[in-house]
Amino acid sequence: MSSVLNPYVNLRGRAREALEFYQGVFGGEVAVSTFGEFGMEGPQADQVMHGQLDTPKGFTLMVSDAPEGMPGSEGSNITICLSGDDVDDLTGYFHGLAEGGQVTTPLEEQMWGDHYGALTDRFGVDWMANIATPKA
Repeated sequence: MSSVLNPYVNLRGRAREALEFYQGVFGGEVAVSTFGEFGMEGPQADQVMHGQLDTPKGFTLMVSDAPEGMPGSEGSNITICLSGDDVDDLTGYFHGLAEGGQVTTPLEEQMWGDHYGALTDRFGVDWMANIATPKA
């Protein structure tokens, strides 16, 4: 039996939009359950109680709308790290996530030899990417 660890991001009323954006960057399949499907009525019924993106590369990202009354601070409590040695994929993800966001560290070679960059996407979520330098 194996275990997995994946990020879970809480947003205020933008979870569905975020899932669609991340699906556009990473590809994959999105599944969404709304609060209304589990009995909630009113304006929050159509909001995302649980959304999940499973990508072809094996990434899983979970997102939900934080309901009124639930404390939340969008993006500031999590950084999602993409790492590996697939230069094309990781560079593409980085630039895709940067659309509408803010790059805080450009994706470039660092003193440790890898390419690294950091950004905050348009939903206020912090991301970093580390592309390992191939071993000689």
